[in-house]
Amino acid sequence: MQREFIVPADEEILNTIGEWPQTDECGARLLTWKGSEGDSLVFSYDTLTRSVRARWTRDNGNELLDLYREGATRLTVSSTASATYISVEFHMGECAGEIVIQASSKPSVQDRLLYV
Repeated sequence: MQREFIVPADEEILNTIGEWPQTDECGARLLTWKGSEGDSLVFSYDTLTRSVRARWTRDNGNELLDLYREGATRLTVSSTASATYISVEFHMGECAGEIVIQASSKPSVQDRLLYV
């Protein structure tokens, strides 16, 4: 069964986290954050392919994380006074999971994928 990838409207993303998603040459939506220590985090999502990608890079170009996942079903964004969060839920056959990315303040990524 093919599931829909539900994402917030661009206006909701802007109002929640203060960033307007850009569009890359393939049609994926991009959000980019620059950290105070020179790190950058680029998060992209594509509703057609139900995929997401997070790339976390140091200011010297060294890549800390390059995470790609298909089977996304829901993307949510939230923000507090000190941090911005992106949460993505997944359902892929017998597996389900969630990625939670803290995009601002101090970047972090939590990834859970379990058999259901």
